[in-house]
Amino acid sequence: MRRFELLEPRSMQAAWQILAHHEDSRPIAGGTALLILINQGLYFPKTLVNLKKIKDASDITYDPQHDLRIGALASIYDLETSPVIREYYPLLANACHVVANIRIRNMATIGGNLAHADYQSDPPAALIALDARVELSSQKGVRELSLEKFLVGSYETNLEPAELITALLVPPPPQGTRGTYLKFTTRSSEDRPCAGIAARVQMKNGICENVRLVVGAVSSTPIRARKAEELARGERLTPKLIREMALEAAKVVEPVEDLRGPAGYKRRIVEVLARRALDVLAGKGGAA
Repeated sequence: MRRFELLEPRSMQAAWQILAHHEDSRPIAGGTALLILINQGLYFPKTLVNLKKIKDASDITYDPQHDLRIGALASIYDLETSPVIREYYPLLANACHVVANIRIRNMATIGGNLAHADYQSDPPAALIALDARVELSSQKGVRELSLEKFLVGSYETNLEPAELITALLVPPPPQGTRGTYLKFTTRSSEDRPCAGIAARVQMKNGICENVRLVVGAVSSTPIRARKAEELARGERLTPKLIREMALEAAKVVEPVEDLRGPAGYKRRIVEVLARRALDVLAGKGGAA
C-alpha cells in the first residue's frame, strides 16, 4: 500500500507555499476524481494538500454591477442550490443539478471539477456559455483566464506548477437573456454525459442580439459552435434557423469515440440536443 503525507493549510498563502516547496504535491478538495485515480493505482502523489480547511474559499457572492464570484471550493450542490445562481444563472444551476448524484454533488467542488478537466462533465459547457473566467493564484500572483482558454484538452489545463484555481468569475446576465442546458446519457440518469448542450440567447423584441451555443462531453474540450451563433445574430429563432444551427453544432465537434458511442452517433446526438435546446430558448418547450 502506497503512503502519502497529508497537509492541511488554513490559508491560500500556506497552500501556495506547500505546493511550491513540496515535490510531487497535489491539492485535493472533494476528492471525487483524484481519490479514484489513487485507488486504481494510476497516480501516486507524495503529498496531498487538503484545501477544505481554508476559510471563505467556498463563498458565492454576487454584485450586479460586476461579477458573480464563486469560490473554487464551493461544491456542485452549492451552485445547484444557491438562490443567487438559481435566480440569475438558471442555466448553471440546471447543469449542476444533473451532475452524477446527490452524494457526488455534495462532495465535488467546482474548482476541482475544472482543474481535473474531464471532458465528460456538465458544468464546463454551461460556464463557457456564460462567458466565465477562472481566477488563478500562486506565490507569483493572481491572473485570470477565460474558461475556454483555460481548458486545453482532456485532463489538460493551463494551470501552472504550484498554481490553484481560487474562484470563478461570471459576468452579470444581460437583460433579456434566456438559457438552458440539456444532456444525454446512454445508461442511467446518473451516468456521465454522452453529450451536453449549453445554449444562451439575449433577445430584444424577439430578435437574437447575442448567442452562445456550446457542445460539451463530446470533444476533448467544450466547443463553441461559433458559425451557428453567427447565423442567429440579428434573426428570430425560427424552426428553419434552429435546424441550420443544430447542423452547424454537429459539424464543429470532433467526437471522442468511447464506450458511449462512435463519432457519427455522437454527432447525431449533438444535432438533436442542440435543436431541442434552441427550441426551449424559442419558447417551444420547457422553461429557460
